[in-house]
Amino acid sequence: MSASVSGERDPLPFLHPALFYRDAEDYLAGLLPFVQEGLAVGDPVAVAVPGENLRLIRDALGDTADAVRLLDMREAGRNPGRIIPGVLRAFADAQPAGCRVRIVGEPIWAGRSVVEYPACVQHEALINAAFEGRTATILCPYDVRRLDDQVLADAYATHPTVIPSGTGRERHSGGYAPEAVVARYNEPLPPAPDVRPLAFDADALSEVRHLATAEGVRLGLSGLALENLTLVTAELTTNSVVHGGGAGTLRVWGESGHVVCEVRDKGWLTDPLAGRRPAAGDQRGGRGLLLVNLVADLVRIHTGATGMTVRCWFAR
Repeated sequence: MSASVSGERDPLPFLHPALFYRDAEDYLAGLLPFVQEGLAVGDPVAVAVPGENLRLIRDALGDTADAVRLLDMREAGRNPGRIIPGVLRAFADAQPAGCRVRIVGEPIWAGRSVVEYPACVQHEALINAAFEGRTATILCPYDVRRLDDQVLADAYATHPTVIPSGTGRERHSGGYAPEAVVARYNEPLPPAPDVRPLAFDADALSEVRHLATAEGVRLGLSGLALENLTLVTAELTTNSVVHGGGAGTLRVWGESGHVVCEVRDKGWLTDPLAGRRPAAGDQRGGRGLLLVNLVADLVRIHTGATGMTVRCWFAR
């Protein structure tokens, strides 16, 4: 692996390479030196990858695994919109100023659904803006045997450098275009089922929240998931009133083991990182989309000339 990823320090503050791998041996050959060299020079290191890969890394690290922050990305990152604020920035922001933070982040794996994928690839593109100017390296593994060609092509577009499988050498990505990826995957959401929309304005916020909760109960939500549906409904409908033209519509339905909540309004989202930045301790307001990302199992957003749609999934 090149010195810009491990070994000698790179003058660039933020590095974001993609590592392509074919099997477990390839995976460990690409990641272990990055982690071990970080520990050797005193860099804080975190590894957030799917559980089966996390076990590989933990076993390979042996006794030194306790010095690494280990997270199962299937849990910590099941909603891709949560990864920047709740995983990457949460770890980086907790470290002493000036030290290089090293993170292995694997947000895209075989088994991610077609509904999840646009949020995943937008997340990868937005890491670059979220960490611009910060002293950090985020290394993202991609399974070239199990991920399709479009996913791998998108990896070239969302990472400024790539490490091809078996080479150990970092090279420039000629396809790097993160802003274009964010725009391309800002696509209209799949049609909602034939569910009657509930119109709301400022006077109906309490009523529509109670109706959404009741529908969640009817569809099988309970406990924390039901509380999260209620919270998300309150945040999104309030955002519509305050920022989305004063009114909107709400739909709630069941879908493939989930309850889905959708809010539409006439707003326009101009900041792609909205909802993906950690809130400052003294920040007042502006936390609505962040809270939504932190508690929902998946969030998809489409914004366009006719308004904005936010759709959230909660596992039953």
